[in-house]
Amino acid sequence: MNKLRSKNIQHTKTVSQELSRFLYTPESRLRYPRLLFQQMWQDLLASRELAWQLIVRDINAQYRQSLLGIFWAFIPPILTAAGFTLAKNANVVNLGDTNLPYPAYVMFSTALWQTFTEALNSPLQEVAAAKGMLAKINFPREALILAGLGKVFFNFGIKLILIVALFIWFQMPVTWSAVLAPVALVHLIILGTAIGLLLAPLGTLYQDISKLLTVFLGFWLLLTPVIYSVPKEGKLAELVKLNPVTPLLVTVRELATTGVLSDPHGFWVVSLIAIFGLLVAWLIYKLAMPFIVERMSA
Repeated sequence: MNKLRSKNIQHTKTVSQELSRFLYTPESRLRYPRLLFQQMWQDLLASRELAWQLIVRDINAQYRQSLLGIFWAFIPPILTAAGFTLAKNANVVNLGDTNLPYPAYVMFSTALWQTFTEALNSPLQEVAAAKGMLAKINFPREALILAGLGKVFFNFGIKLILIVALFIWFQMPVTWSAVLAPVALVHLIILGTAIGLLLAPLGTLYQDISKLLTVFLGFWLLLTPVIYSVPKEGKLAELVKLNPVTPLLVTVRELATTGVLSDPHGFWVVSLIAIFGLLVAWLIYKLAMPFIVERMSA
């Protein structure tokens, strides 16, 4: 009898210990930053396999349901370059002189701008598309962000075919600095991801965020030297200089073509801000998602 009672007591202690591992408290996780960042890093590592599966699934679905397939990566830059080239040659607008053939300048810049906007929209789109899965399955939320980034890099890989074709067609020289262009491109993607990740929790609850973002990106494009050269003076020059995308996009373009950087200081300042902003946005995303999922399930 005493042995049985001893076994029951031991079993009760074991169950109690197991249950204590899943005890939720009202205390903020910010009170234990070391444990929080350890969990974030562990979740990031644990989400790699799921992220890869999501990337493969979404890319297959994307091109299975499209008649033109990968040509959608080429069409916007080509049409944009054709339209503004005609307007420039007809003296409809004064877009300034560029150090590259104008059609190549616009197509290359448009491809970079598209990559930035895809990185910005990706967190909102991935989280919104996974609403059903978020409410039913407990998995590392970082998998959605990694999946979105994977598709951004995949899409840029397709655009790279167009960029290489531009260099060949317009016989543009390639300098040694071109090997550093991917580094600057990663910084551009980091900036877009940081902004999108910061907006993702609210964008999941309110569709207005995505609609406002679409309108804002159209205005933002006009303040980015994509279809015109970087202005030297005037009100527009001041706005373009304040635009955080400008030094990153221009640096990618310059590293890939001339090798002469016009604003290295601005590039590094914005890059550091983007990296720090990504960490802050990731932290906010990590803390906010449990409440967002609970709100969606209510």
